[in-house]
Amino acid sequence: MRGKKKESVAFTKFVPSPGPMTRSIVKYHIEESIKKMKVESIDLLQFHWWDYRDLSYMDALHNLEALRDDGKIKHIALTNFDTLRMQAIVDEGIKIESNQVQCSILDSRPQTKMSAFCEKYGIKLLAYGTLLGGFLSERYVGAKPELQELDTQSLQKYKNMIKYWGGWSLFQELLSVLNDIAEKHKSSIANVAARYTLNSPAVAAIIIGARLGISDHHLENLKTFSLKLDSDDYTKIKEITDRADDLYQIIGDCGSEYR
Repeated sequence: MRGKKKESVAFTKFVPSPGPMTRSIVKYHIEESIKKMKVESIDLLQFHWWDYRDLSYMDALHNLEALRDDGKIKHIALTNFDTLRMQAIVDEGIKIESNQVQCSILDSRPQTKMSAFCEKYGIKLLAYGTLLGGFLSERYVGAKPELQELDTQSLQKYKNMIKYWGGWSLFQELLSVLNDIAEKHKSSIANVAARYTLNSPAVAAIIIGARLGISDHHLENLKTFSLKLDSDDYTKIKEITDRADDLYQIIGDCGSEYR
């Protein structure tokens, strides 16, 4: 509607160090975020906890609920929590909107337990690592990254994920199949990989990063929404992924790589 003011949406993460999570401590950090963001309330507050041995994360979540009831937060979400801890949170009666986890053609760990759990309780998954930091692209078809290219912890992590999943040779076979599918749909490998993950159970959205001045493909990424993969595409992808190692068995449930 012409002239209608666009509403801004504010969301941020709350990643405290393990320790006491009293009402005053949690309230202080949330109000500081509200002040810095210059908003009246946070639309989506994503909570991450480093050490499950410290059960204070439950205190933090209960206090976040109180702040939600006070209007400081509209929705509470999680980041990199595993299914076991999500069940414990739900059992406490805490309402969770989403969990942000790594999910891609290679990293199908969410499909082991988490997706079914989320669908049961109406929790959505926000997927990151969908393009493996750019490894799932034409750039690496028949090519290997130079050491100097792995200049961030994320890229090093995704390179290791490829190694654990099945190695560079099997990854090349996957890229070749994805390239064929992309050409068939007049699309790109990134679009195919993104669409594949968007179609995964419980996934509500994918998060694709951009490095200012280095990589920014937002217009190309928009083509993902018009791409439709068919059964033949899935069959060809599955022929490759079925030969890969099970990252759930190697790493553990979602978020285990951070603990």
